[in-house]
Amino acid sequence: MNKVPHATAVTAAVPAPAEPLGCDGRRDSAPPAGPFVPPHSAGDTPGAADARAAMVARLEKTGELRSGPVREALLALPRQVLMPQAYVRRSAPDEMPPRWGLLDWSRPGDRDELLERLHSGESVAIQHDGEPILGRTGESRRGGAMTAMSSTMGMTADLLQLLDLRPGQRVLDVGTGAGVTAAAACFVCGDAGVVTLDIDPHVTAAARERLPALGYQPTAVTGDGTTGWPEVGPYDRVFVSFAVPRVPKALVEQLAPGGRALMTLGTSSPSWPGLAVIDKRPDGTVEAELRAVEFGHRAGAGFDRLFLSASFRDRITTADGPTRRTRLAPPADTARGMWLALDALYPGLVRHFGAKDLAIGAPECGSWMRVRAAGHRWWDVTTCGPRDIWAEIQDAAARWRAAGEPAAYRLHLKADDVQRATSPNGALTWQFPHTPGDSQ
Repeated sequence: MNKVPHATAVTAAVPAPAEPLGCDGRRDSAPPAGPFVPPHSAGDTPGAADARAAMVARLEKTGELRSGPVREALLALPRQVLMPQAYVRRSAPDEMPPRWGLLDWSRPGDRDELLERLHSGESVAIQHDGEPILGRTGESRRGGAMTAMSSTMGMTADLLQLLDLRPGQRVLDVGTGAGVTAAAACFVCGDAGVVTLDIDPHVTAAARERLPALGYQPTAVTGDGTTGWPEVGPYDRVFVSFAVPRVPKALVEQLAPGGRALMTLGTSSPSWPGLAVIDKRPDGTVEAELRAVEFGHRAGAGFDRLFLSASFRDRITTADGPTRRTRLAPPADTARGMWLALDALYPGLVRHFGAKDLAIGAPECGSWMRVRAAGHRWWDVTTCGPRDIWAEIQDAAARWRAAGEPAAYRLHLKADDVQRATSPNGALTWQFPHTPGDSQ
């Protein structure tokens, strides 16, 4: 899920589990020993099956999907059952207010476009301005924002494979979204051990209706994802499908020995995410790593993100400013460990990825920078504003090189709730700030 809801946690009554709980809070009957095959795929069609197979083949070709249980789960999952409605933007990228069209599977004329959208590889918007998802009608919306999304299938497939789902595992899916992750976990692990949790009761209500339509009966609950759902833990796998500014302590506590948790860590900038991979050893000690990645989940509840407005993007790419010529090359896009460090050491920067040249702005103070090639091994660097972003980049790059050019950092989660990332050689380190609501 990609979700941008309100900050206040919502609670709701927990539905009765499909099977009785024992005195330890676990199901009396064990999850199935092998992949759980739903009894039917309600609402599937030959055209949808063909679109699904083409999506899986494309993911295999790009290397984002390998043979195994995740591939089988995605191949078996009729996405149009989980997302019978989806929004498509009908306005230009910077047109305000934006205009959205609502595709609906119940309208035969929408089906081809909906199938294309669901299997395109792009994220899929499923909720507008926190509206109820079930029972909505209409064909268009204007203004507002998309408040729940299904993440890109490539990123989801990659993370699910890294999660290493296995039959019989207990899984906490934090951030239900359209229910794709929960459905995949049910397929691989068995639905009796799956809990899917979302802050929005409308999202939870849709999951409670649509997952059973596929033959799955996970526990779907509403609440603050950062506090987890301890009632039926601990969990062998925890999957968080929205970005958080630091690792929620409660989710680590609810991870079982031998378990693994995955979540996107980020700052207010959406440009350079990190993936936290947290493993709890059999003895209960925690080993964690922060990996620099190209793509990450969007921000979660109460986590505001910076952005570059259309006018600011235009200014960065076209305006004049002090320019100097240098032989210092800008860091490569593939040096993701450096960009992750830059984001931590010098927060508040956002990259304009649509620009031909390297272009970065600081929305809060109006500073910006662009770098253009000026011949063989020469670059023109133009800067404007109170921050010298080029100098910040060069400082972060020098510190990253001194640290051995890491692509991943050790993630230290201390008992006193201090969280720190450190390069393998210890030369580069930074601390994650406490956020409102942190337990001290």
